[in-house]
Amino acid sequence: MTNTGHKPPAARFLPLLVTILLQIPPFSIWAIAGNPHPASPRILAKGQGSTAPQQPQSAIDPAGSVHVVFGKSNEVWYCRSRNDGTGYTTPTKAFAVPNMSLGMRRGPRIVALKNRLIITAIGGPQGKGRDGDILSWTSQDGGETWAGPVRVNDVEASAREGLHAMAGGQPDPGKPHEVVWTIWLDLRNNRTEICGSSSIDGGLTWSPNRILYTNPQKSVCECCHPSITMDGRSVHVLFRNSLDGNRDMFVMSSTDGGRNFEAAVPAGRGHWKLNACPMDGGMLAAAAGKTPVAVWRREGNIYQGTTGDAEQLLGPGDQPWIAATSGGPAIAWTAGKTRDLMLQKPGSSGPELVARETGFPVLTAGKQGERAILIWEQREGGQQTIQVLDVVGGLASRASR
Repeated sequence: MTNTGHKPPAARFLPLLVTILLQIPPFSIWAIAGNPHPASPRILAKGQGSTAPQQPQSAIDPAGSVHVVFGKSNEVWYCRSRNDGTGYTTPTKAFAVPNMSLGMRRGPRIVALKNRLIITAIGGPQGKGRDGDILSWTSQDGGETWAGPVRVNDVEASAREGLHAMAGGQPDPGKPHEVVWTIWLDLRNNRTEICGSSSIDGGLTWSPNRILYTNPQKSVCECCHPSITMDGRSVHVLFRNSLDGNRDMFVMSSTDGGRNFEAAVPAGRGHWKLNACPMDGGMLAAAAGKTPVAVWRREGNIYQGTTGDAEQLLGPGDQPWIAATSGGPAIAWTAGKTRDLMLQKPGSSGPELVARETGFPVLTAGKQGERAILIWEQREGGQQTIQVLDVVGGLASRASR
């Protein structure tokens, strides 16, 4: 039979159908494929210049409510998820911090206990690296009012690098006792060390400071944020070291609530020969008494690994974060010139693209790993925004913008 070039109707319309599908956002395609209520990002705050929101952090309390903080210039702002699951409260100014350290993983941190919220931030009268103290505030009325500040570092101005981390939890299930840990890059001994302090009264008072790690050659990496996580009585710390010309990640752990820490050991087996600070500290997560899992950047790639084991390459990128959920770890990072936000969900074999023009993602899990959220900075419509996405659990619907 002679081919006249006539195409059946389906063939004629196929190119048009492909073109239309490629223009539909990924979340909408997911809904078309049989998921009528896909999770979509919510914008929590927006601004530009001195009012631009920066460096969001979050915590999930034992009841499953999400608490969010971020910085605006020298102010700390706070909001929380609504109890009816319809979204988040309008952010409000919690308090001001003189010359607050903000940007490149500097900024406020938050812990949500059963009946108390604790926020820490670093600031000082002079600023610009000349001084800096870790200051803590507490709230017992769900973030309506804040008491403080209380200074955490017991040597004045020793936290002037501006990089710290905080974690809290209930070490012994069934007992009401709760503990909060803060760690930071400390300069009291004319070198950069990992220092820590804990609180057993919800941040009202802090224990005498302890140097948890001293680099035998001089200093740990000077501008990479440390990370900390708690899993029952276990306390795990991740930081970037500087040994023999290598800027590698190290982990140290305690199994007795932080009274004693084991010797710091490398995360993964590879090395990054670098005579500079990459300003990228990674993150770690632990749950159910398992060995902590860390994610970090080496050169231009993101790796995942546990102590002593060979690391796994996840893909190109920087600024990774991880959280332990009931279905496994969730991991996020940024990549490429367009600052693509990549998310690898629990149980997934690879990442998916969430958004472009983003920065500094943070993952938080809570309620025994049954809920996890992703929060990040994003440029949108000429403004800087803070956006949040339910990764596990929560209400998966689009908020009005």
